[in-house]
Amino acid sequence: MTRFIQAKTILSPLKKGSDPYFGIRYNMNLYRGCQHGCIYCDSRSKCYGIDNFTDIQVKENALELLEKELRSKREKDTIGFGSMNDPYMPIEKELLLSRKALEILARHKFPVHLITKSNLVCRDIELLLEISKVYAAVSVTITTANDVMSRQIEPGAPLSSVRFETIRTLSSAGIYCGVTLMPVLPYITDNPENIEQLIVKAKDAGAGYILGLMGMTLREGQREYYYEQLDQKFPGMKENYMVRYGHDYSCNVPDHDNLRRLFQETCRKVGLPYAMKFYTPKNPVQQSLF
Repeated sequence: MTRFIQAKTILSPLKKGSDPYFGIRYNMNLYRGCQHGCIYCDSRSKCYGIDNFTDIQVKENALELLEKELRSKREKDTIGFGSMNDPYMPIEKELLLSRKALEILARHKFPVHLITKSNLVCRDIELLLEISKVYAAVSVTITTANDVMSRQIEPGAPLSSVRFETIRTLSSAGIYCGVTLMPVLPYITDNPENIEQLIVKAKDAGAGYILGLMGMTLREGQREYYYEQLDQKFPGMKENYMVRYGHDYSCNVPDHDNLRRLFQETCRKVGLPYAMKFYTPKNPVQQSLF
């Protein structure tokens, strides 16, 4: 179900300044809810107050708010898309909110970091190239190198192979882009073969960086949904989580240190940075903490 709502604000400033990993100073979510149906999505957590995450709420006054709020910013800093939902989920093809927001940001010369799983982002390459005169980055989230697994854990999103091709298209067009390898699901996608294959495929596709976190988050609301999905798709797996993590919020993979080491060593071997460059007002390009 889709319904239209009125938002009070559209740009949410990060409490402690720019994010040290993604270089984002303001988050912007044009929609509430998401159509990709990823079984692990943190945005289902009770604290966000979205009763049914599959129902899409469209912020119909978002573009007006964006124009107004940009004019009040004395200093330009990076605006992030994709913190609570995918800005290029299927409904975007019809409504064009993300595209229209990019048009506004290009006109105001604000830097942008997009995080998505969708090849629909390629539609807006010409806008991203214009914004790139200031700064633009596109991070494509890929959690598994295997299409069968991606369909299981991200049923509404494009297959992993399509996302690698998205990287190839963006990179060939001159867009600064890379991969966000997160989350890594304990006992499911945390095998060394998956990590190595994913890094190699990202490099081959032309990624300029890969950002990896070896684990996931679980909290009230999200945890219950995730466990239901585990019972359906991976019978018996839920018990492993309950024994190891209990009610922990941060859930590192069991062999975290070794897997992190393998991740970094493989990145160095293929020549793929595991940090990204981002815009900051005082020093236009800096390196993230990854």
